[in-house]
Amino acid sequence: MTDPLDATQATPIHCRAFLFDLDGVLVDSTPAVARCWSRFARIHGFDADTVVRQAHGRPSIATLRELLPNADHDAEDRQMQQWEIEDISDVVALPGAIDLLRSLPIDNWAIVTSCTRPLAEVRIRAGGLPQPKYLVTSNDITRGKPDPEPYLKGAAALGIAAADCVVVEDAPAGIRSGKAAGASVLALQTTDVNSELTAAGACWIIKDLSFLRLRPSNNSHLEAILTGST
Repeated sequence: MTDPLDATQATPIHCRAFLFDLDGVLVDSTPAVARCWSRFARIHGFDADTVVRQAHGRPSIATLRELLPNADHDAEDRQMQQWEIEDISDVVALPGAIDLLRSLPIDNWAIVTSCTRPLAEVRIRAGGLPQPKYLVTSNDITRGKPDPEPYLKGAAALGIAAADCVVVEDAPAGIRSGKAAGASVLALQTTDVNSELTAAGACWIIKDLSFLRLRPSNNSHLEAILTGST
């Protein structure tokens, strides 16, 4: 197996669609997520840094079930969602995200996120992203990332096989989900170090979406180019 590309030169990508994670890929919500989960950790006596790392890239209820096995998980999840919905003052689009989404045909991309639908919609608006036609959230699945179900549902919503899609992720759990679904995975360095992204199975690694550009194509496939990362 070749090493994933820590893109130092132009590299083409061919696919029929892109499936984007939201947090850490299209929007930067890291400070808000850290504040909310740190608040939770203080209330329940956990180490905040450990909890924040554990929660990233996964449905919140999965983390809550692990940390509070005997709690009312639905109630805890509602509280977490409320905190996150209210904490959006510094949620912004990540570099390249808006331009890339605007350049893609609306039927050739979807957002697949571990957020609930209400939270995803709030963060999409806060980041000023184009509204997706296809949005898969934790409300639409029974098994969250790293299970393949989220990305299989994203591909099915588009009517395109997962093997013909490129998943764009920043978290190891999401990378594993995309790979298990049969997609190729482009990882961004927005959250984790390269060694973690590589170990999870990333096919390519770039800094952010400003290093991914769509090129004109004369057929039903999309053609993009990865350019050098720092």
